[in-house]
Amino acid sequence: MANHKSSIKRIRQTRTRNLRNRYYGKTTRNAVRKLRALTTKEEATSLYASVSSMLDRLAKRNVIHKNKANNLKSKLALHINKLA
Repeated sequence: MANHKSSIKRIRQTRTRNLRNRYYGKTTRNAVRKLRALTTKEEATSLYASVSSMLDRLAKRNVIHKNKANNLKSKLALHINKLA
């Protein structure tokens, strides 16, 4: 166990951030899955804006790497363009 006040606080902060990051990461992954499951272009296009925003936010907060966010957005855009 930690011996310093600052390290105890750091442990608390890390635990809190870890839970928050896991929640946002899981929520975004579910949104990506939902978008990939859509079959109509109109619905997919409307959902793409919010999913793209979520991915950018995760990349900005270093939950995921910025290249991963860009790769996911690119793949989703290709998926939407293929829909009839």
